[in-house]
Amino acid sequence: MASINLIDSFQEFKEAENIDRPTLMKVMEDVFKTLIRKKYGSDENFDVIVNDQKGDLEIFRRRTIVDDDDLYNTLTEIEYKDAIKIEPDYQVGEELYEEIDIQKEFGRRAILAGKQTLAARINDLKKNILIKKYEDRVDEIVNGEIYQFWKKEALLLDEDGNEMIMPKAEQIPSDFLKKGETIRAVVKRVELKNGQPVIIVSRTSPIFLEKLLEIEVPEIFDGLIVVKKIVREPGERAKVAVESFDDRIDPVGACVGMKGARIHGVVRELKGENIDVINYTTNTQLLIQRSLTPAKISSIELDSENKRAKVYMPADQVSLAIGRRGVNIKLACELTGYDIDVRRDNEGDEEEFDIELEEFANEIEDYLLDDLKRIGCDTARAVLSLSAEELERRTDWEKETVENVRRILQAEFDEE
Repeated sequence: MASINLIDSFQEFKEAENIDRPTLMKVMEDVFKTLIRKKYGSDENFDVIVNDQKGDLEIFRRRTIVDDDDLYNTLTEIEYKDAIKIEPDYQVGEELYEEIDIQKEFGRRAILAGKQTLAARINDLKKNILIKKYEDRVDEIVNGEIYQFWKKEALLLDEDGNEMIMPKAEQIPSDFLKKGETIRAVVKRVELKNGQPVIIVSRTSPIFLEKLLEIEVPEIFDGLIVVKKIVREPGERAKVAVESFDDRIDPVGACVGMKGARIHGVVRELKGENIDVINYTTNTQLLIQRSLTPAKISSIELDSENKRAKVYMPADQVSLAIGRRGVNIKLACELTGYDIDVRRDNEGDEEEFDIELEEFANEIEDYLLDDLKRIGCDTARAVLSLSAEELERRTDWEKETVENVRRILQAEFDEE
């Protein structure tokens, strides 16, 4: 046979690799036109035909029939005496179409090189298709099945089997990844490493939280509510400033939902991350006040030029404003763009810094916190003011439990 099969199961290959028919046929033609140019110096009078059902490739050569002994260009012309050997009915001036025996004309090595070039070109096509697909999906949520995970990153597979990488820094600290589990993440970027496309996904990006809210809150998806800014400490707390374009819609209420139904779906996805949704305003003082939720503020002194704010509040609200490990005030600073200095109302007040027990919900079981409140302890210092023996007697806890709770509470003040 003069034709040659380049790809086994051609139809199945096209469907599996998501390469459209015209593009793949064009690549195959280009590869063999390159071989033709190397052998003949030009491909102008050659036609490369691909059978898109089988993957067969045929090459036809076109030459003009000229009078005998009037041959000028052997590449584009053929003498009449040679033409009638192929087909007796040919006349001078006609074009002769002749199928090239590819195996004989090019040789086994050239054909093998052509196949290798074709494989490389197809591989490049696949890379470009993957890059284009995910560049168009940057900042979109994707589902991925956890295929493997290591100390510094996890490997996920999308619905088409494409690999996605989630570095440790892009994982929520409380994420416990299991092989075969399907999780959601946002496409952060697409980059090339050693010539291979690498898709980086994230669960810690503020955009991931924004897209989750867009899914849960139809008003955001429809554009009636806009998310002005999101700041996060992944796994611990996030603050979301929202604004409504419709005076009839309460943006905070719409985001939280009836009895917290909407926000709870997002919190579950973020492994219990506390989310403060606040109403955005251009009034800086009011924005700072809202950003320090759940703390109650007495007054604010602004230094707009240096982007600084002194915030005064009752002593029992200071710990709420600062939050565990300073997370709440750190996020408030990021959200407002101001360096916030929290102060007690009475500067001469020598009352010690204290922390509400609710701030320890991630480390101490709820029923233990309830026991402490039942005996009249609402803050960490109130608990630590009791001896271990008295705490054990009043709560009816095991000695080990008492020691563990006291250690957790004391660690916060040691850090301070």
